[in-house]
Amino acid sequence: MAVEKLGLTRMSRRSNLDIVWTVFKARILIISRYRGSLFLETLIPLVFAALPILIGLSVAGGDAAASANFNRQVGTPDYRLYMLLGAVTFVVVSIMLWIVGFWIRREMEMGTLEAMYLAPAKRLYLVSGIATYAFLRSLIAFAIALGVGSLVFGVNPFQGEIALATAFLFVGLIPLWGLAFLFGAFILKVKEANSVVNSAQWVVSFFMGVFFPIAFFPPFLQWVALSFPPTWMNNGVRAALQDLAFFFGTWYFDLAVLFVFAAVVPFLGYSFFLRTEHHMKKNEGVGQY
Repeated sequence: MAVEKLGLTRMSRRSNLDIVWTVFKARILIISRYRGSLFLETLIPLVFAALPILIGLSVAGGDAAASANFNRQVGTPDYRLYMLLGAVTFVVVSIMLWIVGFWIRREMEMGTLEAMYLAPAKRLYLVSGIATYAFLRSLIAFAIALGVGSLVFGVNPFQGEIALATAFLFVGLIPLWGLAFLFGAFILKVKEANSVVNSAQWVVSFFMGVFFPIAFFPPFLQWVALSFPPTWMNNGVRAALQDLAFFFGTWYFDLAVLFVFAAVVPFLGYSFFLRTEHHMKKNEGVGQY
């Protein structure tokens, strides 16, 4: 609860946790009333995975030829599982990145964003509640889409190092919080979300290597892709489940890189969010949109 001192309100640790929980619970309640969103989050990765699978089958002239070609180029004959894992991981990344930005834009449109700046609650705990909600929602979407996709495409996701793949998934979600803060800061500045997301999601899928290994990139683009945390998460999940090569040859080096991203990116993202927020309050104000 809040602590009164000299007429000012100082929020206690319990109050801050209550803020995170209240925001999280509110978002869960809202999404429970719009189940179509959950359905789309299951359908979209299946469509994304089906497109390259069908194209590969038509070009190769059959499943056996497609498997042989994919095994020769990538290192695994199970191209269906490869595409499915990339598609469901991309949906996880999309949910984590875009929900914070859409939330900020929605508050701006409703005229409640400026009112939140007058409340004693720090934006860190408000955004943390949204990010926690996005974290849970992305994991649910990943599990459902992977389960349904495995039945549709006839693949077995429970192979390889399942615990290691889970570790890459969970650790890889942490730096996405920082990237979500960066995206939220950008939405604060440009005051637009839909067009930004429509453009950025294809850039994200490209550098993640959703449908192909980033080894096919020119050297410069490979370095750009390797500076993007979701690339390491996507490759780590695939490598653990399909016995593919890790970027550094062994899983613990790749996972260590993800841990570095997890320690650094959230701090940098939130710092950038605060600087953008301070600049806007000092100049045009957060109510101008």
